[in-house]
Amino acid sequence: MTAKEILGNPEYLAISYGGYRQKTRDIQPTIDQLKEDMKILAAMGVKILRTYNVQLQQAPNLLKAIAELKEEDPNFEMYVMLGAWIDCHNAWTEHVPNHEVESEHNAGEIDRAVALAKDYPDIVKIIAVGNEAMVHWATNYFVRPNVILKWVNYLQELKKAGELSKDLWITSSDDFSSWGGGDPIYRTDDLTNLIKAVDYISMHTYPMHNSHYNPAFWLVPDNEWGFSNKEKIESGMQRALKFATNQYEDVSNYVKSLGINKPVHIGETGWATVSNGPYGADGSKAADEYKSGKYYKLIRDWSKKQNVSCFYFEAFDEQWKDAANEGGSENHFGLINLKGEAKYAIWDLVDNGVFKGLTRDGMPISKTFNGKKEDLLLEALVPPLA
Repeated sequence: MTAKEILGNPEYLAISYGGYRQKTRDIQPTIDQLKEDMKILAAMGVKILRTYNVQLQQAPNLLKAIAELKEEDPNFEMYVMLGAWIDCHNAWTEHVPNHEVESEHNAGEIDRAVALAKDYPDIVKIIAVGNEAMVHWATNYFVRPNVILKWVNYLQELKKAGELSKDLWITSSDDFSSWGGGDPIYRTDDLTNLIKAVDYISMHTYPMHNSHYNPAFWLVPDNEWGFSNKEKIESGMQRALKFATNQYEDVSNYVKSLGINKPVHIGETGWATVSNGPYGADGSKAADEYKSGKYYKLIRDWSKKQNVSCFYFEAFDEQWKDAANEGGSENHFGLINLKGEAKYAIWDLVDNGVFKGLTRDGMPISKTFNGKKEDLLLEALVPPLA
């Protein structure tokens, strides 16, 4: 199977994956833990994973874990979109980031990604150059599109030279605006050349975040003030789906307006189940498990019908992202929490027995709220009135 065959194929569900259990990435998931996760995701129908960097041991270990599972069971099928992290000069340091110059570490990151793609050609089907590396709100590290273009061209040349598989697809995974779907400031000649150079566009869309930053779509309109609380939530989630799909269409239309025909897939979208910050009870009232479950179903159904791959963010909760703040939303985007409980989005999979015999860190996969929907709904927040 090639990237061209698996992307946009509704039989090949895609998901973002880290697998970190602890409050620091200094403690890497073990091979056995990674294999445990792969079996859980395979049971869910997931066949494409997205990783984010090759600076740490997680991605090489993940590829080794998948290779071992394939040796144990020739029918085991899992592919990887391998991320190579890209930074600007002085990123993540005490010095002022220089967004006009790239980090000296980028070349090594690309070299490591190339080596892994060569070592695991049957698993690595995509290399993504950078993650939200061009969007200007990534103030710690963003680069200009010419940096991404440089490395995409480099990888495409390796394909032409036969050093990498001709079927390996190269992209960059970034916010919808970075691909020309929003603010015209991003619509540069370098971006046009990048769109021409990649094999497909991987765009991100987050209506949950925008419930705080651009809330017009999220607030309950005047004509719905008389709705029941449940009706207000349901209507809000339909508006959230429309928000996401509109951003997808904006990117697709911009690419077409350039006379370029390239596939567009969703490299990231998701919905947190907890927030003690701007998306929670004291903010936009977006983050809770009921809404997260609704969004998962809505975006999955839409993407399957449209033959669009959707790398849903994310497989499992990870607590290192906001280690000092347990209730921070970044810790709670997973479909399965750190107690091995499947969240509302995939309660049906528990009911269907797909996790039978599988455990995560010794815990069988059960349902949050003990499967009691009435308890789940008690925590569902009603969107604010316009």
